[in-house]
Amino acid sequence: MLRVGLTGGLASGKSHIAAELARLGCHVIDADALGHEVLQPSGEAYGPVVREFGEGILDADRLINRKKLSAIVFEHPDRLKALSAIVHPAVRRLANRQEAEFESTDPAGILVYEAAILVETGGFRDFDKLIVASVPEEIQIERAMARDGSTREAAVARLRRQLPLSEKLRHADFVIDTGGTREQTFEQTRNVYEKLRGVKQQPS
Repeated sequence: MLRVGLTGGLASGKSHIAAELARLGCHVIDADALGHEVLQPSGEAYGPVVREFGEGILDADRLINRKKLSAIVFEHPDRLKALSAIVHPAVRRLANRQEAEFESTDPAGILVYEAAILVETGGFRDFDKLIVASVPEEIQIERAMARDGSTREAAVARLRRQLPLSEKLRHADFVIDTGGTREQTFEQTRNVYEKLRGVKQQPS
């Protein structure tokens, strides 16, 4: 199975690329969705996170309130590090189980792992190829404001905390510019998909 990483910055259009790759037949694992899953009461990270950060992060239904949790770690790198040390391994183990299921049913398929911090964590090295979603910074800010209902200041602050796009692009095998229309993004995605299929057809 060809293993492909997909990453990009804030509001960079990764999910649109992933959705199109899934439509084309790739097996997509969404790290953010897995992050939500492991923080559910039945998830592996729920208990450890509540013990680490206290029951003040829970809502009336005893679900973890991600906004409260984010507010705690946003300006405190040490607390973010503690959260990451709990959540990231749990996400990785869940992703490994999903990947094993995909590979057992489609060993010649293409797996796409979508995650925002593949380059930051060095996780991109675990994949055969890396796709980076690229978009002008101003569009990122506008999209983040529209998507999250945040202020421009908040969107810029989030963007400044991320690794610069130029650093992600240094490691890219494929770059998809999502700054145009959705159809233009999908056309580039289809071109990348055909190239990935070509990689699969090459003799090992």
